[in-house]
Amino acid sequence: MAQSSLLTIQQKVRRLTRSLTQAILTDVQLNQYINTYVLYDFPETLRLFNMKKTFSFYTTPHVDVYSTTTNPNSPLYDFTNKYTTTDLPIYIAGYSASFYQSREQFFGVYPKISSVSSIGSTGNGTTLSFSGVINSLQSTIPSGFTQQISLLQNNVLFSSTDVNGNGLAMADSPILDSVTGLPTIFGQLYNALTTQTPPTLALPTPYQYQAGVIPLAFQPGFPLTNYINYVTGEYVVTFATAPASGVTIDSQTVPQNSSRPHALLFFDGEFTVRPVPDQPYKIEMEVFAQPTELLSNGQTPELSEWFQLIAFNAAKKIFEDRMDYDSVNMIMPSLKEQERLVNRRTIVQQTNQRGSTIYTAGSIGGNDFGYNNNGGSY
Repeated sequence: MAQSSLLTIQQKVRRLTRSLTQAILTDVQLNQYINTYVLYDFPETLRLFNMKKTFSFYTTPHVDVYSTTTNPNSPLYDFTNKYTTTDLPIYIAGYSASFYQSREQFFGVYPKISSVSSIGSTGNGTTLSFSGVINSLQSTIPSGFTQQISLLQNNVLFSSTDVNGNGLAMADSPILDSVTGLPTIFGQLYNALTTQTPPTLALPTPYQYQAGVIPLAFQPGFPLTNYINYVTGEYVVTFATAPASGVTIDSQTVPQNSSRPHALLFFDGEFTVRPVPDQPYKIEMEVFAQPTELLSNGQTPELSEWFQLIAFNAAKKIFEDRMDYDSVNMIMPSLKEQERLVNRRTIVQQTNQRGSTIYTAGSIGGNDFGYNNNGGSY
């Protein structure tokens, strides 16, 4: 059987570029040219059927936003580098879901409008700290965390003014589990007027929640003087300066009735779900995966037939750096022939399926042309 390993690709590139020795082109430099094409040019030039994969991750109760960059323990970590595009269909707990890439459309259907209300206390010019429950419906939490009403994370704000008329604003930043890196049901309150980047705090584990009680396991580290419980609505807020006498202290929150999500937004490297999940759900989608980097001499591309295409394109990059455009023009016919051959498998695969139109969209579970079986649009 013909070889298609990285070593074979290296040999072909050296012959094409007349760089047969390490003195002319080292293996390190050669592998850099090869993998530059594999990782960055290949997936953007050819969207092959074999590069389409199924990807899934799981929601966390009361968490609506899932970052693709911050949690190395998450399957979403480095998502935008590993996968070039997301694609339909999207399934949440097996149900067909709406998919959005526009914040305007998504939040037009699922607005996050803040509810502004007094916490029931006013300033006296000296008191800095206040505590209570934002929402009377959240005053207790049933056994098993079955409470459905919760506060939207990253959307809690306590506001007032001090004796000089200066604004006071304490915003929330979700506290992470120190083991999993996932947001917990607690948020840290910080001074939003003086802090540009929300602080990150990890909650010690294991911990146990009791209504109205802050366990000793939170100490040290748990912000006893500034926190919000997204599920129960319990809070302790401590301002940097005291609210002026007689001035109202307001909370601005976005209450959510948690349930199974049926819509997904992908924007700015983050996935946002609606409704906010009340328990873990599996989110499954189709993605175009980035080809695997070739690191060892015996390693082969995902499909063996790609090796000549990779070799010709690596050679093209070498010629370009040498400003040898005559050689570039000489290899272009062979390079384009390899592109056509590699793309042929995808073309033949897709000829068996009729293109979607308004007349071919299925009546059940179809995401074609903007609608799905949940009645949502995207």
